[in-house]
Amino acid sequence: MKILSCSAIAILLVLSCIALTWAVDWQYPLIKGEGGIVSLPKAEVQPDTTLEYKIVFDITGWPKMEGNVVPGLAKVARLINVFAAAGMGPEKMKLVLVLHGPATESVLKPAMFKKKHGFVNPNLELIDQLKKAGVKLFVCGQALAEHDIAHPSVNPQFEIALSALTVVPTYELRGYAFIPFY
Repeated sequence: MKILSCSAIAILLVLSCIALTWAVDWQYPLIKGEGGIVSLPKAEVQPDTTLEYKIVFDITGWPKMEGNVVPGLAKVARLINVFAAAGMGPEKMKLVLVLHGPATESVLKPAMFKKKHGFVNPNLELIDQLKKAGVKLFVCGQALAEHDIAHPSVNPQFEIALSALTVVPTYELRGYAFIPFY
């Protein structure tokens, strides 16, 4: 029994050392601070640099808590970073996103957001970086009405669309791939 205990402790120590030496090296090639990636140059299905990628993102979910960005926005940042690491700049990507549902409130101007929620909107820097990377940003006009958000309260980085229900199919019919983040 004593030998078994010593063996178990030795195995745990070895596994702990292995876990400590395999730290993830997150990289942020284009969008900084969000959407970190790990370099995997030998992985299958790398971005094809000969293609132009056209993608529309449908983003709804957001646990409104201090410091938490909209997860779908962070995923869009990750996609941009994955493609940037493969040598593809924003000029090879046509990206469109539409926010609605709980994520709608992330489009409030900074003062309005702080007044309503009591903390600074954690999405502001990420929204700026996505816009600078060429992402077309929409918010659903129907969701604004549902959340009682007046149009002048919307961050000017966003365009107000009639509805997420018009953005998604319109861009899909224009040849954009659809990626939902709920």
